[in-house]
Amino acid sequence: MVKRLLFVLSFVWFSNHGGSLLWAQSDEPSRPNIILIMADDMGYGDPRCFNPDSRIPTPNIDQLARQGLRFTDAHAPASVCVPTRYGLLTGRYPFRSERSERVESRIEPGRMTLASLLAGQGYTTACLGKWHQGFDGGKVRQDYELPLEGGPVDRGFDFFFGIPASLDIPPYYWIENDHCLAAPTETIEDNFSEGWTRIQGAFWRSGNIAPRFRHVDVLPQLRRRAVDYLKQHQKESPEKPLFLYLPLPAPHTPWLPTRRYQGKSGAGEYGDFTFQVDSVVGEVLSTIEELEIYENTLVIFTSDNGPVWYPADVERFNHRSTGPLRGMKGDAWEGGHRMPFVVRWPGRVRAGGTCHQMICHTDLMATLAAILEVPLPEGAGEDSVSFLPLLKDPQREDPTRTTLVTQSSGRVLTLRDGNWKLIPQLGSGGFSQPRKEKPVANGPQGQLYRLDLDVAETTNLWLEEKKQVTQMTKLLEQIKASSNP
Repeated sequence: MVKRLLFVLSFVWFSNHGGSLLWAQSDEPSRPNIILIMADDMGYGDPRCFNPDSRIPTPNIDQLARQGLRFTDAHAPASVCVPTRYGLLTGRYPFRSERSERVESRIEPGRMTLASLLAGQGYTTACLGKWHQGFDGGKVRQDYELPLEGGPVDRGFDFFFGIPASLDIPPYYWIENDHCLAAPTETIEDNFSEGWTRIQGAFWRSGNIAPRFRHVDVLPQLRRRAVDYLKQHQKESPEKPLFLYLPLPAPHTPWLPTRRYQGKSGAGEYGDFTFQVDSVVGEVLSTIEELEIYENTLVIFTSDNGPVWYPADVERFNHRSTGPLRGMKGDAWEGGHRMPFVVRWPGRVRAGGTCHQMICHTDLMATLAAILEVPLPEGAGEDSVSFLPLLKDPQREDPTRTTLVTQSSGRVLTLRDGNWKLIPQLGSGGFSQPRKEKPVANGPQGQLYRLDLDVAETTNLWLEEKKQVTQMTKLLEQIKASSNP
C-alpha cells in the first residue's frame, strides 16, 4: 500500500512539473509513425484552438490540440508557399538556395530531406498533395510521357500522388510517382469570384489542363488517397514505421468547398473551405484510431504561411484570420509566417499543453533525428534546431531556439533575436499595402518590435532602441554569410 501511494505521488509530481515517466522507460530509440499535415494559406487565427473568436468551425484540429501540444510561437521560414516547403523539407533557410522551381527542382540533388532522413531509418515514406518544389526541366514540358525528374521520388519519398503546384497555377494535372497521369492537353480560362479581390474566391489562372481534371475534386481525392494509403500500409507492411507528408492544397485559392461544407462557416467561401480542410484532418485522425495505431503515431499539424485576408474581409465577416497578428500572406509581419502548430504523440507528449517557445518548420529535421537518436550528417539541416526538449517539457525556461530568420514574398529577411524582431525596411515586404515605404528625414529606416509586449507590431521602436537595431543588423548579416550557423 505504501509503495503504491509513493508511485501515485511520484506520478502526480512528474505530471505537475511537465515531466513524463514514459520518456525514461526504455533505452531504445522510438520509431513512431509520423504524419505531417500542412494546410495551405491557413491563418493563425482560423483554428478555434488558437482563436476562440474564429467564425470557422475546426472541431478536428481543436481535438488534436486537446490531445496534444499547441505551440503559440511557431513559424514558417517564409511567408509564401515555395520557400516554406523548401525550408520544412530540408531544415535549411530558403534564402540559402538560389534555385527556382520554375526551371528546376528547388531542392538540390543529394540534399537530405525529411523523407530521405526517415527512409534511411527504415521508414516507408509517402507524399500526397501539393509538391510545389519543381521538377528538372521546368513546369511546362514538351513531352509529358517522360519521367518528371527531381520530384518527390528523387528526394526521398517512396511514393507520391498529387499536383505539381498550387491550384491557381497552371498547368493542372495529376502526378503519380514521377509520371503525369494525363497530359494537360486542354485549356482553361481565368476564373474569378464576384465580391472578392482578383486573388481570392474561386480564383485560378488560365492555362493548360488535363482532360477531366476538376479543381473541386482535388481536396476530396487527396482525402481518399490519404485514408487508403494508411490502410494499405497497415495491411501490407505493419511492421515498418511510416512517414506520411500530407501537404494539402487548401484553403489556398481556388476556394471551392463542396456542397456539404457550403454555408457552414461565418467567413464565406474561405471559411467553408477551411472547415472542409478540418474534415480531412478528422478523416486522418479517425483512420489512425480505426487501424489501432493511435498510440504509436506522431501527428503534426501546421500551415505553410498566412491567409489572403484583407482588413475589408475582417470588417465584412468579423473574422480575424490571423487572430491578433498584423499582416497576411507574403508579409514580413507576424500574420505572414506565425503559424498554428500542434503536435500529438500519445504517451510521450502530455495532452492539452501549450508551449510559448519559438520554433520553426526547419526544426522538424533535427527534432525527428533526435527522436530517432541519429546524428545529422555534415551539411544537412543547417538551420534546424531540435525542439524535442519542448515536447518533453513545454514549460522549460531555456529556449531551444534563440534566433530566427524568415523571408517575405518580396525577399525581405526579418530577424528574431529572443523577443526582439527586426524588419530592415518600412512596409509589409509582401502582399499588404504599402509593400515598401520610403523613409523620411530623421524617421525610422526600418522596423523594430518587442513581440512579448507587442505581438500585433503596433509600436516601432527603431529610433528608441538604436543599439538593438545595430546589434541585430550585424547579427542578420552574420547569419546570411554563414553556411553553417
